[in-house]
Amino acid sequence: MRNIVVVDAPSNLGLRPPAPGTVPGCYKLAGALREQRVVQRLGARDGGVVVPPRYDRGDWKEGDGVFNAAALAAYTRKLADRVERHVRAGDFPVVLGGDCSIQLGASLALRRLGRYGLTAIDASPDFRHPGNSRRIGAAGGEEVALATGRGQEDLTDLEGLKPYLRDEDVRFFGIRDAFRDDEDCRELAALKIPLVTVGELREWGADALARATAQSFEFPHVAGFWVHLDADVLDPGVMPAVDSPDADGLQPGELVALLRPLLASPLCVGFNVTIYDPDLDPDGTAGALLADILVDAFSPS
Repeated sequence: MRNIVVVDAPSNLGLRPPAPGTVPGCYKLAGALREQRVVQRLGARDGGVVVPPRYDRGDWKEGDGVFNAAALAAYTRKLADRVERHVRAGDFPVVLGGDCSIQLGASLALRRLGRYGLTAIDASPDFRHPGNSRRIGAAGGEEVALATGRGQEDLTDLEGLKPYLRDEDVRFFGIRDAFRDDEDCRELAALKIPLVTVGELREWGADALARATAQSFEFPHVAGFWVHLDADVLDPGVMPAVDSPDADGLQPGELVALLRPLLASPLCVGFNVTIYDPDLDPDGTAGALLADILVDAFSPS
């Protein structure tokens, strides 16, 4: 029985402002899930908060690279310290974001420890980088590219550990079928990085795919894998409170069926959830659903 430790990572440094003069509200995700008693319902220990720097893009403009880069680099190291400590202790960290850039903290932590993989459950692959896009800036849409060594050195080579993830150790699930022919998805196919769309997941079965994915990390040089969940993988009919609510996403039962075998695998060393924005959920129903999904995913089948 693993000791689950819930750690808050309320960083919004990787997202663009939703409107001039505002900041992304996903930094409230952890607080909203705690209001749903997710720590108690998971039977978890409280691992506290890793406090992020202030969101301040200064005079950043398009073409300047990733905004908030210095703050992101500092926060990635700080979060990595916390995640590393728990993994070394044999705990199972559950990290409540925040935007998707918090995944860099987990990837750096695990890179310090050895070779680990990533299973990313997301509506889009977050693989934007200077080689395939001119619109570089928001690390929350670039974190997997950064973790695999693509992008500016002040984020891709922290502590001289570039890359934090190898291409062959990354898996994607829940990508919208409409995105299959986008440039970054075509690049992933050329790199032979596995990518399963919503339609393919329904065709092949979430449980079977998850079990096969966990087994795919069972080879000598890989110590385990991390699971990254972006709430926008859910259909906006049930999860509208995200910055990019794209149609034709997963239903809650499908997501639980995918998560449960991954999180139950002895090779899975941790998990994070990102992007849910309580500012877009005034009655709290989407947050309550997300909490229910997490609790169900950690429950025995």
